[in-house]
This record gives sequence, C-alpha cells and structure tokens, in this order.
Amino acid sequence: MNSAILHVRCAPALTGEGYREVLELLREFSPVVQALPPRAALVQAGGAQRYFGTDAARIAEVVRLRAVARLGTDVRIGVAATWAVAATASARVPGPGGILAVPEEAVPGFLGPLPVEALYGLGSRQAEALRGYGLHTIGALTEVSPGVVERILGKRAGRLVVERAHGRDPRPVTPRDLPSSAAVRARFPREELDGPHARAALLALVVRLGATLRGRHQAARALTLTLQFAGGTRWEKTRRLTEPSAHDEDLRAMAYRLMDAAGLQRARLTGMVLRAEDLTGAEGVARQLTLDPVRESRLTVEAAIDRANARFGPGTVRPAATFGKAS
Repeated sequence: MNSAILHVRCAPALTGEGYREVLELLREFSPVVQALPPRAALVQAGGAQRYFGTDAARIAEVVRLRAVARLGTDVRIGVAATWAVAATASARVPGPGGILAVPEEAVPGFLGPLPVEALYGLGSRQAEALRGYGLHTIGALTEVSPGVVERILGKRAGRLVVERAHGRDPRPVTPRDLPSSAAVRARFPREELDGPHARAALLALVVRLGATLRGRHQAARALTLTLQFAGGTRWEKTRRLTEPSAHDEDLRAMAYRLMDAAGLQRARLTGMVLRAEDLTGAEGVARQLTLDPVRESRLTVEAAIDRANARFGPGTVRPAATFGKAS
C-alpha cells in the first residue's frame, strides 16, 4: 500500500473560521496536516492508510463526506504520491467538490495532455515563455532536453519545472497551522514627501491587514511597522496591543502611534510594511461590550463591509482616504 498525499481545496467563499474547521477535520485522519492559506491544505495519508486499512482515495471520500455532512462545505481533493501531482489533480476536479486520484503509474498519462499552465507552481509568465517556444503541454516538457527548459526559464526554475513535469516532487508534508504572522506592503511610485499621503497609505495597509486577519479568524498581539527610505535605509519598530485584535480601529490606532514614533517630518519614503505579529486564534479572544456606542457601531459596519467584500471582491468597500498613491 503506497503512501499518498491529499491536496485539499476549500470553496473560495469559505470563511476563515470554516477553513479552521476543515483543518481540524483533517487532523482527525492524520497528525501531519500542512495549512496552505487561504483555502488549501496538505495531508500525509500514510499513517491513516495503515490505521484504517484502506487506500488514500477511500480516505479522501470519507473526508469529503464529513466536510459536507458536518461542516456544510464541499472540498476538492487530489490524491497522488507527491505534493505537486496531488495539487494539480485537485485543481482539475470539476464542480465545487470531488476527488481525483492519480496512481503513480498513471502520472504520465494524467500530466502529459495538460496545458503547461496547469503544472502546479508554474507562473503565467513562465507558461507564456514556454508556449513561445512551442512547448504547450506538460508532456512536451518531458520530451525535450532539460537544458532547453533551463535556457528558457533559468537553470533553477527550469530544473524544477522539468522535475514536476515528470511527476517528481520530493517535498514532504510539514505539519503547520495558520501562520503566526501576516504582512502587507506598499511601495510608492516616487519618493513620498507628503505626510498625509503616507498616512493614507498606512491606513490602506491597516484595512488590508485587518481583513486578512479576520478572514483567517486570527488576531494580532503586536504590530511592526517598517519604513523604507530613499538610499536604502530602514526604520522599524514593534509595539504590543493592549489586547489581541483584528479590528481596523485597534490596528489603525497602533499603526498611527508607530508612524508618529518614527518622527518622519520630511523624510523621503519609498515604501512601508505593516506586520501583525504573535497571532492567536480569534476564538480565544474575549469579546467584551465596551459601552461605547461609537465603537460598537464601527464594529457593526466593519462586519458589514467584510460581508460585502467577501461577496463582491476584496477592497470593493474601503475608506475613501485609502485611494492614495501607493501600490
């Protein structure tokens, strides 16, 4: 009984809390689960195969059945001996859910006819470059000398693509939960001297970071602001929040304190990074009534904005001040 890897893809509309529930479900079958946020995960099924005395495809069927019955969400699962093939298979499952198992002997026949852009980890520009040389399918990559692909994509990237085109991927599944930090970045098309514009860019980062944390169902215990200046110099400072939070209001207040601590005046900014540190699960953060009607109203509006952006796309609804010059 060959060990296999499950690559699990959740529905795009699944909430951060729902994603965590899926991860917990997967851990019922294997202790070796690697979260791939925002909506995917890997499962090393070797132990589960031995414990249940069945193959990985059958385990995947049970995982999907429990996800639908218990969590009310469907998943798409690719089953293969390697990470890359399993991930490629999960992307080829039609519809909102299903299972596609690719035995080792079937890998060439599965990968061969697929377009090059279907190869897991291959970027759109790399795929375009390969097609420009007449290499339109994954099978075509296995029929030419590896040196050809390396000359097109570069030695390191080319070698990796050839290996994956043959179905080879030695990467193990590494037990990993959701990340313990999250970062958002902004860069300025020209050196920024205007304080209000810099603060507007920082507000845009706060909004993006807050949405990311709430989407993961996480909260930050600390914030780090890194400012990048003309000439390559940097300034960085970290401060802890009074209590863990993922709310824009709390993150904005701390981010502005960090910006004030920098004492910018007329510094020539080229970019900034805002990082949420020491993350914790939002379910473990106490939700206390503040008796502040303004704050409670803002939290209600924040939740409504999150729902609107989940439906119509990230950033659809955001503060007017965030339409600044940073990108």
